[in-house]
Amino acid sequence: MTSEEHPKDSAGLRESIGKFWAGDLGLTLVTAAVAVLVFVVTPLREAGVPGRVFVDLVVLALMASGAVAVKQSRLSKVFLVVAVGICGAVLAAGRLHSTPLLHELGSVLVTVTLILYIRIVLLVVFQGGAVTWNRIHGGVCAYLLMGMAWASAFQFVEQVYPGSFRFVSIPADIDQMTSKLTYFSFATLTTVGSDIVPVHPFARSLTIAEAVTGQLFPVILISTLVALAIQSQTKS
Repeated sequence: MTSEEHPKDSAGLRESIGKFWAGDLGLTLVTAAVAVLVFVVTPLREAGVPGRVFVDLVVLALMASGAVAVKQSRLSKVFLVVAVGICGAVLAAGRLHSTPLLHELGSVLVTVTLILYIRIVLLVVFQGGAVTWNRIHGGVCAYLLMGMAWASAFQFVEQVYPGSFRFVSIPADIDQMTSKLTYFSFATLTTVGSDIVPVHPFARSLTIAEAVTGQLFPVILISTLVALAIQSQTKS
């Protein structure tokens, strides 16, 4: 294969990935994978049921393809790929050699990586064009990713300051802690409330911030999508 064929192959691959994310399938698959991770796999992990690794890999693969498809600088794309790689390596190392430092570092990296994922999803949602179901799915996906990011932040606080949260039953391992704090995160994000109580000042501050975010995000998202829909109809 000549050197001229490589750029053509790369351009074709990027074009295919771009069409995948621009259509109604890209964000729909990401949303479905994240929903399964949040509502099915994470609670089952508390009971010791395996399967999270596979779903994590699916989410990472979909979001990595999104980083390639979304219009952003090459530096941003490289930074995301590197962040994902480092995050995956630290989480794997924490599984193989369970130490407090690796778990704390893993929680920080997961939080940062999820925030980068939210940015990618929102870039796709708010790109030009008509408002489709793809964008609505993207808004749901960003909301779910937000809850997961807060859960990782809560987990970091609990790891650094043990006892920051008062649990009905104390988590026996990292999987149970992740499951319980994911439940607490989404209960806070939706302002439903839970039986887990933040005790440490940092935990309380993060809880208040997430509750406020959970109220503002849907309002801002819906109003922006409505504005985009009106703008698209005006142009057409």
